[in-house]
Amino acid sequence: MLILGIDPGIATLGYGVIEKDERGACRVVDYGVVKTPKEESLPTRLVLLEDGVNQILKKYHPDEIAMEELFFSKNITTGIAVAHARGVAMLACVKFCPYLYEYTPMQIKQALTGYGRAEKAQMQQVVASMLRLDSVPKPDDAADALAIALCHASVSRFGGLFKVGNTTRTKGHNTVTGTAFQQLMEENGKKQPRKRAPKPQKPAAAPQPQKSARSAPNTAAEIARALVSGMEQENQTDGERK
Repeated sequence: MLILGIDPGIATLGYGVIEKDERGACRVVDYGVVKTPKEESLPTRLVLLEDGVNQILKKYHPDEIAMEELFFSKNITTGIAVAHARGVAMLACVKFCPYLYEYTPMQIKQALTGYGRAEKAQMQQVVASMLRLDSVPKPDDAADALAIALCHASVSRFGGLFKVGNTTRTKGHNTVTGTAFQQLMEENGKKQPRKRAPKPQKPAAAPQPQKSARSAPNTAAEIARALVSGMEQENQTDGERK
């Protein structure tokens, strides 16, 4: 099974690909980083991150993907930028592979060293030892990504507890069954009203021939004609009298 670990970042996104065999032993396949130039705008950097993640996904076709859950430090501005990068990476991953998992920094340290507050140097040494590497992976973001992948490999039998499948992140209840696509499809299906077949329309009645209206007596035209006729007769009578 191929596992892709991702350490989100806006300037540097680390990735690590490991292979886990049936006995649970892991070996490194590849690791590295996706970098974005700091002089570029945020939208451009996000596009570069998406393109880099897509290239990794297409190259290795991971069976499962593990990602570090966002941890806000004192620098909220940097945390917001990392959140953008993490969202782009998560979107690219879930489009390619529905088996997406996430772990907190403390969970990763606990899984690899047995101590949730282990130092970075200690974590890197454990990663190199577990993967039987001659030296610590560089840069640090790549080593962190490998640690995330190893964490998932160690607790994959409990993977359902860490699977990303919901849209609300609440403490103590951060997973639900089913993939993100299935859930979204079900929610959209409930929201969309069923289309009812249009009722058959009654055929329009044939236009009835209009009855010729009888000339109503004493209409305005008749009255006008009568007045004109009366005036002519009166003028004619006056002329005869003269």
